[in-house]
Amino acid sequence: MKFLDECKIYIRSGNGGGGAVSFRREKYIEYGGPDGGDGGRGGDVWIEAVEGLNTLIDFRYHQHFKAETGVHGMGRNRHGRNGEDAVLHVPVGTQVLAEDKETLLFDMDRPGKRIRLLKGGNGGFGNTYFKGPVNQAPHHANPGQTGEEQWIWLRLKLIADVGLVGLPNAGKSTFLAAASAAKPKIADYPFTTIAPNLGVVDLSTSERFVLADIPGLIEGASEGAGLGVRFLGHVERTAVLVHLVDGTQDDVAVAWRTVRHELESYGDELGDKSEILALNKIDALNEETRAEKVAELEAASGAKVRLVSGVSGEGVTAILREAYAQVRRRKAQAEGTVFDEEDDDITTTENWAP
Repeated sequence: MKFLDECKIYIRSGNGGGGAVSFRREKYIEYGGPDGGDGGRGGDVWIEAVEGLNTLIDFRYHQHFKAETGVHGMGRNRHGRNGEDAVLHVPVGTQVLAEDKETLLFDMDRPGKRIRLLKGGNGGFGNTYFKGPVNQAPHHANPGQTGEEQWIWLRLKLIADVGLVGLPNAGKSTFLAAASAAKPKIADYPFTTIAPNLGVVDLSTSERFVLADIPGLIEGASEGAGLGVRFLGHVERTAVLVHLVDGTQDDVAVAWRTVRHELESYGDELGDKSEILALNKIDALNEETRAEKVAELEAASGAKVRLVSGVSGEGVTAILREAYAQVRRRKAQAEGTVFDEEDDDITTTENWAP
């Protein structure tokens, strides 16, 4: 399946059905009077976030969505049928933007979330509605109300708990394959990953989170260079970033600074996010070289550096558990609870009493 995370579509709600002008013309009924029914209401346009989708590829081949027009009213006071709604099923994490591509209208950030984008037009009144003591035989009815129309943008930001970042060929896909059951493309050349990959990490039966791998970042990515800027939005919602630095390259400090600069230039969403820094591909380094690279990287970043190898699996579990602790801490904050690292438990602060 191809990956598509942005598209422009046209939506239109249905027109309301017109009211009917009709009179009873039945034999042996002396005073028939008006009996025109009302028109049906036009269909609405809805958007719904559903699980099981991770791309907007369906909207690549279908860009126009129109709800059904309401049926006109009929004689014998028959009401026209309401028009069918048009429902857009999108992946969780999809944002709805206005035509200017900047104004955020809605954020479909949880499964089952359903929002009405456009309201259908009301049906017109038939001539029965207008009869009265003065005008007992009205010869007019209302037309249906016109529906609404709009061009919108859909932008997908994947829902993941942990994000992988780094330069091209830093070993992110190998790490994802070692940490989960995902099978991303792995090769010995840069930009092997050209679309985000998701993997579910199972530390135990009760410890599970989603790990996202995006294409590698290069200098100028925040300004549009390479593929990274297009997919940086997919790690905005993560609780923590795992920054992998290739230990086999000459200058690991420059590699770290390049990626950090692009993350901070993209926006505060990524620049202020928690980061776990790791020296990757240590299976290809001896103990002396490892120590030199770690010292160089710690001097540049001022943070603790972890050692990891996606090929041998060394250090992978330790980083995953550290990342999972960050995920639990963020969820605890969102739920108004406190995460106790020592007891590895979550205790609530609401309605607590000694």
